[in-house]
Amino acid sequence: MPAPSSSSPTSSSPTSSPTAATEAAPAPVPSTAEGSDSGSGSASGSGSGLGPVALVISAGISVQFGAALAVMIMPRAGAAGVVTLRLAAAALVLLLLCRPKVRGHSRSDWGTVLAFGAAMAGMNGLFYQAIDRIPLGPAVTLEVLGPLALSVIVSRRLVNLLWAGLALGGVVLLSGHGGGGLGFGSLDPLGAAYALGAGAMWAAYIVFSARTGRRFPQADGLAFAMAVAAVVSLPLGIAEAGSDLLVPSTLALGLGVAVLSSVLPYTLELLALRRMPAPTFAILMSLEPAIAATAGFLVLNQAMSALDALAIALVIAASMGAVRSQIRKKAA
Repeated sequence: MPAPSSSSPTSSSPTSSPTAATEAAPAPVPSTAEGSDSGSGSASGSGSGLGPVALVISAGISVQFGAALAVMIMPRAGAAGVVTLRLAAAALVLLLLCRPKVRGHSRSDWGTVLAFGAAMAGMNGLFYQAIDRIPLGPAVTLEVLGPLALSVIVSRRLVNLLWAGLALGGVVLLSGHGGGGLGFGSLDPLGAAYALGAGAMWAAYIVFSARTGRRFPQADGLAFAMAVAAVVSLPLGIAEAGSDLLVPSTLALGLGVAVLSSVLPYTLELLALRRMPAPTFAILMSLEPAIAATAGFLVLNQAMSALDALAIALVIAASMGAVRSQIRKKAA
């Protein structure tokens, strides 16, 4: 059920949907719903429905293994310091690669970029504070509740509510044993609160990433937003790490985290959101606890139980259902 298309032109790249330019709704969630439902008329509609799905999964793998690497360097620079290194390095790389044009954008365009950058800074800052206190698997499990809630709020199809419910069941099951047998009840309360806050900012990130992708060509908007996020996080990083941020080995590791956790995944997600409805994207984010648990096991030696595997299977089943629903919608 596509939303009514806007008659106003969009400044997005040719790969974005002309009907996704509807920005008249005052609230961000309805705007996302409009853009998502109109996604069936995007450029991807003429190609394979698996393209944007592969982009989202690749982004998830990259960001979670980047997070595992970040945990390893937190003793050097602290959580806020790692966030600053990650965002500053990512902003520098994106600005050099994209060379975005500053002129030719409206005040509303810049407002969207500022909101996107603020959401990105908040999401990263809160999440890294969380994984500094609780294991990676439970942290991502709590964080993913934000995108799941978004998928329920903006969805206009009953099947998306069903897949979100199944994914939520897997998330709840994983919460009982994620991170080497630690349930949420035994987690550091402040760490759990940070993870939930990161989930709320993640939902905002999805909203404003979709809007930015429609307003700016290629990854220009992402480059600007990453610069905003870096500026926002810089004072906190300097206050916590100080001159430790300038140690060459720490800088090198920070660049690796930036590429794995920011440059690559955010670019892939922005491209995916141009070709995929936001509710489906949000449900696919339920794969993140599974990917995080795997990264925690391989990189940080955080064991998974049989119950963890069952929870992961439920989450994957929900994600596969969302993908099948999207492909059928495009084929209709």
